[in-house]
Amino acid sequence: MRLFILIFLAALSGCNSDNEATPIPAVPLADQAVSVQFALKAGGQAVECNAAIPGLGLAATPAKLRDARLYVHDIKLINALGKEVPLALTQNDNQYLNVALLDFENKTGQCVGSAGLNTQVSGIVPGGQYIGLSFKVGVPDTAKDATGKDVVLNHSDTMAVPAPLNNMALGWSWQAGRRFVQLELNPDVPAVGGKAVNWYFHLGATGCTADALDANRFSCSNPNLVPVRLSSFDVAKQQVVLDLAALLQGVDISKDAGGAVGCMSGPTDPECGQIFANLDLNLNESAAGKKDAGLPKGDGSFSKVFKAALK
Repeated sequence: MRLFILIFLAALSGCNSDNEATPIPAVPLADQAVSVQFALKAGGQAVECNAAIPGLGLAATPAKLRDARLYVHDIKLINALGKEVPLALTQNDNQYLNVALLDFENKTGQCVGSAGLNTQVSGIVPGGQYIGLSFKVGVPDTAKDATGKDVVLNHSDTMAVPAPLNNMALGWSWQAGRRFVQLELNPDVPAVGGKAVNWYFHLGATGCTADALDANRFSCSNPNLVPVRLSSFDVAKQQVVLDLAALLQGVDISKDAGGAVGCMSGPTDPECGQIFANLDLNLNESAAGKKDAGLPKGDGSFSKVFKAALK
């Protein structure tokens, strides 16, 4: 009887083995083209050249736009597992390696930038479902090219690199790098000497020194790169909004308390402390010896300045 059972089980096992379905290999999803849209607003109002911006900053000062350009890099989509997947940027006049230039002004009215607008970042990601977005504001020191070679970016020669890093207006000669953010306003305040008053916010790396052996290499005590992480973002339906009202919350743009006009990222500039706080960025060390000046306080998940909104 025991022998019969063993023979029966062996036969049954053989039948199952013969009838097992051959696993069908998963077909990889095709790569997909993605365009991430950006917008410049003050609260719920669009900000553009020639349009008055009411009630900005601590003194609720009306203003008009003069310039609004910024670099972003390391743009990634976040999948349902929380993994960040890099967006391979399409290479064009506004995108080079992993860096893109956003331009919200068109050189009309009081704006002094360039005629062309660019309010999107485009590229390719592997096929899949994505529920979030992350990126950094600024220009990194280096990025890898198609061959895996490190290419100097922030402190590269403006005359020797492709667009958009060859933009002379965003060069920052006193720090030998680039202005990551160039936001300039004309507040509605009495003119000085017959000229309209300008107010500037220029963000960039500070405390930069050249390498003793390689003049193309710099180290900066304050990198001032701003991470942004939107854990819930539908790229098909939403856009990233840079909110000037949130950026300038608690800042009086009707006057200047010292240092450079407005804030040019100087560690002792009285206007910079509040703006950096709004960006969740350390202007100076959070405590003696911390060495976190110019570093973000978090991962950008609680950004007040950059928000997801419907297109």
